[in-house]
Amino acid sequence: MTVDSQRIERLTRELLEAIGEDPDRPGLKQTPARMAELYAEFFAGVGADAAEPLARTISVTRGPAPDTLPSGAVLLRDIRFRSVCEHHLLPFAGHAHLAYLPGEQVVGLGALVRVVEILAARPQVQERLGEQIADTIAEHLDTRGVLVVLDASHGCVTMRGGRQTEASTLTIAARGEYTDAAARAELISLIGPSTSSGPHGLERGLPG
Repeated sequence: MTVDSQRIERLTRELLEAIGEDPDRPGLKQTPARMAELYAEFFAGVGADAAEPLARTISVTRGPAPDTLPSGAVLLRDIRFRSVCEHHLLPFAGHAHLAYLPGEQVVGLGALVRVVEILAARPQVQERLGEQIADTIAEHLDTRGVLVVLDASHGCVTMRGGRQTEASTLTIAARGEYTDAAARAELISLIGPSTSSGPHGLERGLPG
Protein backbone atom coordinates (compact mmCIF):
# COMPACT_ATOMS: atom_id res chain seq x y z
CA MET A 1 0.00 0.00 0.00
CA THR A 2 1.28 3.47 -0.93
CA VAL A 3 0.35 6.41 1.27
CA ASP A 4 -1.42 9.39 -0.28
CA SER A 5 1.41 11.90 0.07
CA GLN A 6 -0.51 14.86 -1.33
CA ARG A 7 -3.37 14.28 1.07
CA ILE A 8 -0.98 13.99 4.02
CA GLU A 9 0.63 17.28 3.04
CA ARG A 10 -2.75 18.97 2.79
CA LEU A 11 -3.93 17.62 6.13
CA THR A 12 -0.65 18.56 7.81
CA ARG A 13 -1.18 22.16 6.69
CA GLU A 14 -4.68 22.04 8.16
CA LEU A 15 -3.35 20.61 11.41
CA LEU A 16 -0.76 23.38 11.72
CA GLU A 17 -3.46 25.96 11.11
CA ALA A 18 -5.72 24.25 13.67
CA ILE A 19 -3.12 24.72 16.42
CA GLY A 20 -2.74 28.38 15.52
CA GLU A 21 0.45 28.13 13.46
CA ASP A 22 1.31 29.56 10.06
CA PRO A 23 2.28 26.68 7.74
CA ASP A 24 3.89 29.17 5.35
CA ARG A 25 6.44 30.55 7.79
CA PRO A 26 10.03 29.50 6.95
CA GLY A 27 10.40 26.92 9.73
CA LEU A 28 7.20 25.09 8.78
CA LYS A 29 7.06 25.52 5.02
CA GLN A 30 8.64 22.11 4.31
CA THR A 31 6.93 20.34 7.23
CA PRO A 32 3.96 18.96 5.23
CA ALA A 33 6.32 17.32 2.71
CA ARG A 34 8.50 15.98 5.51
CA MET A 35 5.45 14.53 7.27
CA ALA A 36 4.38 12.76 4.07
CA GLU A 37 7.84 11.23 3.73
CA LEU A 38 7.88 10.26 7.40
CA TYR A 39 4.47 8.60 7.30
CA ALA A 40 5.39 6.68 4.15
CA GLU A 41 8.25 5.13 6.13
CA PHE A 42 6.48 4.65 9.47
CA PHE A 43 3.40 3.04 7.92
CA ALA A 44 5.02 1.02 5.13
CA GLY A 45 3.69 -2.16 6.73
CA VAL A 46 0.01 -1.25 6.25
CA GLY A 47 -1.40 -3.84 3.86
CA ALA A 48 1.93 -5.67 3.56
CA ASP A 49 2.12 -9.47 3.94
CA ALA A 50 4.15 -10.16 7.09
CA ALA A 51 4.41 -13.86 6.20
CA GLU A 52 6.15 -13.22 2.87
CA PRO A 53 9.70 -13.19 4.38
CA LEU A 54 9.07 -16.70 5.76
CA ALA A 55 8.31 -18.23 2.37
CA ARG A 56 11.92 -19.35 1.75
CA THR A 57 12.85 -22.05 4.23
CA ILE A 58 15.91 -24.25 4.67
CA SER A 59 15.68 -28.00 5.13
CA VAL A 60 17.60 -29.11 8.20
CA THR A 61 17.94 -32.77 7.19
CA ARG A 62 18.80 -31.98 3.56
CA GLY A 63 20.63 -28.73 4.16
CA PRO A 64 24.29 -27.79 4.68
CA ALA A 65 24.56 -30.09 7.70
CA PRO A 66 22.41 -33.12 6.77
CA ASP A 67 23.37 -35.08 9.88
CA THR A 68 21.92 -32.40 12.15
CA LEU A 69 18.39 -32.85 13.42
CA PRO A 70 16.41 -30.03 15.04
CA SER A 71 16.32 -30.29 18.79
CA GLY A 72 16.72 -27.00 20.65
CA ALA A 73 15.31 -23.54 20.14
CA VAL A 74 16.43 -20.91 17.67
CA LEU A 75 16.68 -17.65 19.62
CA LEU A 76 17.23 -14.21 18.09
CA ARG A 77 17.73 -11.49 20.70
CA ASP A 78 17.75 -7.70 20.72
CA ILE A 79 16.00 -6.92 17.45
CA ARG A 80 15.58 -3.16 17.53
CA PHE A 81 12.14 -2.00 16.41
CA ARG A 82 10.01 1.11 16.39
CA SER A 83 6.32 1.55 15.83
CA VAL A 84 3.56 4.12 16.28
CA CYS A 85 0.93 3.84 19.00
CA GLU A 86 -2.51 3.96 17.44
CA HIS A 87 -3.99 5.83 20.42
CA HIS A 88 -1.97 9.05 20.12
CA LEU A 89 0.19 8.45 17.01
CA LEU A 90 3.29 8.77 19.18
CA PRO A 91 6.25 6.43 18.66
CA PHE A 92 7.22 3.50 20.81
CA ALA A 93 10.50 1.67 20.40
CA GLY A 94 12.57 -1.05 21.99
CA HIS A 95 13.78 -4.60 21.45
CA ALA A 96 12.11 -7.80 20.30
CA HIS A 97 13.37 -11.24 21.33
CA LEU A 98 12.11 -14.14 19.20
CA ALA A 99 12.47 -17.88 19.66
CA TYR A 100 11.00 -20.92 17.98
CA LEU A 101 11.39 -24.67 18.20
CA PRO A 102 11.94 -25.76 14.59
CA GLY A 103 10.61 -28.86 12.94
CA GLU A 104 12.30 -30.06 9.77
CA GLN A 105 12.44 -26.57 8.24
CA VAL A 106 14.19 -23.44 9.50
CA VAL A 107 14.28 -19.93 8.10
CA GLY A 108 17.01 -17.37 7.60
CA LEU A 109 17.38 -15.13 10.65
CA GLY A 110 16.91 -12.00 8.58
CA ALA A 111 13.41 -13.20 7.71
CA LEU A 112 12.44 -13.03 11.38
CA VAL A 113 13.67 -9.45 11.55
CA ARG A 114 11.55 -8.57 8.52
CA VAL A 115 8.43 -10.03 10.15
CA VAL A 116 8.95 -7.68 13.10
CA GLU A 117 9.63 -4.69 10.85
CA ILE A 118 6.56 -5.22 8.66
CA LEU A 119 4.15 -5.69 11.56
CA ALA A 120 5.64 -2.76 13.49
CA ALA A 121 5.31 -0.40 10.49
CA ARG A 122 1.61 0.29 11.00
CA PRO A 123 -0.51 1.85 13.75
CA GLN A 124 -0.10 -0.59 16.63
CA VAL A 125 -0.38 -1.41 20.29
CA GLN A 126 2.47 -3.41 21.78
CA GLU A 127 0.24 -6.20 23.06
CA ARG A 128 -1.21 -6.87 19.62
CA LEU A 129 2.16 -6.52 17.89
CA GLY A 130 3.65 -9.35 19.96
CA GLU A 131 0.64 -11.58 19.30
CA GLN A 132 0.78 -10.89 15.55
CA ILE A 133 4.48 -11.73 15.38
CA ALA A 134 3.89 -14.98 17.28
CA ASP A 135 0.93 -15.94 15.07
CA THR A 136 2.82 -15.21 11.85
CA ILE A 137 5.76 -17.39 12.84
CA ALA A 138 3.60 -20.18 14.27
CA GLU A 139 1.31 -20.32 11.24
CA HIS A 140 3.89 -20.04 8.47
CA LEU A 141 6.86 -22.01 9.81
CA ASP A 142 7.22 -25.64 10.84
CA THR A 143 7.40 -24.98 14.58
CA ARG A 144 6.64 -26.76 17.82
CA GLY A 145 6.67 -23.59 19.86
CA VAL A 146 7.09 -19.82 19.49
CA LEU A 147 8.02 -17.18 22.05
CA VAL A 148 7.96 -13.42 21.46
CA VAL A 149 9.09 -10.95 24.13
CA LEU A 150 8.82 -7.22 23.43
CA ASP A 151 10.36 -4.58 25.68
CA ALA A 152 9.63 -1.00 24.65
CA SER A 153 9.44 2.60 25.78
CA HIS A 154 6.27 4.48 24.79
CA GLY A 155 6.04 8.14 23.91
CA CYS A 156 2.52 8.32 25.33
CA VAL A 157 3.99 7.36 28.73
CA THR A 158 7.35 9.15 28.63
CA MET A 159 6.31 12.38 26.87
CA ARG A 160 2.78 13.14 28.11
CA GLY A 161 0.64 12.74 31.21
CA GLY A 162 2.82 11.64 34.11
CA ARG A 163 5.95 11.71 31.88
CA GLN A 164 7.48 8.57 33.32
CA THR A 165 10.72 8.82 31.37
CA GLU A 166 12.22 5.59 32.76
CA ALA A 167 9.15 3.41 32.26
CA SER A 168 9.19 0.52 29.80
CA THR A 169 6.54 -2.02 28.87
CA LEU A 170 7.18 -5.75 28.68
CA THR A 171 4.86 -8.15 26.85
CA ILE A 172 5.09 -11.85 26.07
CA ALA A 173 3.30 -13.97 23.48
CA ALA A 174 3.70 -17.75 23.41
CA ARG A 175 2.49 -20.51 21.13
CA GLY A 176 2.76 -24.30 21.22
CA GLU A 177 5.16 -25.76 23.78
CA TYR A 178 6.07 -22.31 25.10
CA THR A 179 2.60 -21.72 26.49
CA ASP A 180 3.92 -23.74 29.42
CA ALA A 181 5.87 -21.50 31.82
CA ALA A 182 8.41 -24.21 32.65
CA ALA A 183 9.14 -24.84 28.97
CA ARG A 184 10.03 -21.19 28.36
CA ALA A 185 12.03 -20.67 31.57
CA GLU A 186 15.36 -21.50 29.91
CA LEU A 187 14.71 -19.06 27.07
CA ILE A 188 13.80 -16.29 29.49
CA SER A 189 17.11 -16.79 31.28
CA LEU A 190 19.00 -16.78 27.95
CA ILE A 191 17.35 -13.53 26.86
CA GLY A 192 18.60 -11.97 30.09
CA PRO A 193 17.99 -8.44 31.36
CA SER A 194 16.06 -5.97 29.28
CA THR A 195 18.18 -3.74 27.07
CA SER A 196 15.66 -1.27 25.72
CA SER A 197 15.44 1.41 28.35
CA GLY A 198 16.86 0.43 31.68
CA PRO A 199 17.82 -2.24 34.20
CA HIS A 200 14.52 -4.13 34.18
CA GLY A 201 14.81 -7.92 34.36
CA LEU A 202 12.65 -9.96 32.03
CA GLU A 203 11.64 -12.30 34.83
CA ARG A 204 9.66 -9.54 36.53
CA GLY A 205 6.10 -9.20 35.38
CA LEU A 206 6.01 -12.23 33.12
CA PRO A 207 2.90 -14.36 33.42
CA GLY A 208 3.55 -17.74 35.00
